[in-house]
Amino acid sequence: MLLQKLQGFDFEMKYYNADGNESSMCGNGGRCISAFANLLGICKEKCYFLAIDGEHEAWIKEKDYVELKMGKVSDISLFETHCYLNTGSPHDIRFVENSDSVNVFEEGKKIRYSEPYTDKGVNVNFTEVLSENNLKVYTYERGVEDETLACGTGVTAASIAYFLQKTNKTEGNHIVNVVTKCGNLKVQFDYFNEEFSNILLCGPAVYVFKGEISVECRM
Repeated sequence: MLLQKLQGFDFEMKYYNADGNESSMCGNGGRCISAFANLLGICKEKCYFLAIDGEHEAWIKEKDYVELKMGKVSDISLFETHCYLNTGSPHDIRFVENSDSVNVFEEGKKIRYSEPYTDKGVNVNFTEVLSENNLKVYTYERGVEDETLACGTGVTAASIAYFLQKTNKTEGNHIVNVVTKCGNLKVQFDYFNEEFSNILLCGPAVYVFKGEISVECRM
């Protein structure tokens, strides 16, 4: 993940997957790079940056906690077996009764390479409803081609898919709490006139270590 200068913004976020290709939007990455920019003094309580899916705002609310405003959700499709949403990255949502019993790598890989995703791929999120507005989400991520311990755009997609499945959808502000394998996240959004807005991905972004690399340039 690269933090680059860009006129008109606090910074530009560039993110590359493990396969070497530039990734679509990374929600947790957006929160972490905002915390990093704050640490560097590039921005203070609020960051304004550009990512591959457009403009984003982030707020450093307290120590090690960041709220990221996500982009507009598009391409929402509901099927009998799954949901498909694009939250800056494409996501296939599968609701399961026991997420811990799912082989995320094997099952996710099958779906990621199946039709209609064969060409561009998709992130696959196995989502368990723990209780009202409380989910557990395990994700297989394209580009990484394996299970990841938490996926911010996936958590966002799963939360909205969960809300769309509800029979008593009410207008107003909603909060969905999500458990992942490396921590807890929160998705907050407004729902009015069958549209989602002010979508926030909220959670910790903890400073772990600092490293330096020296690169020798040869002409």
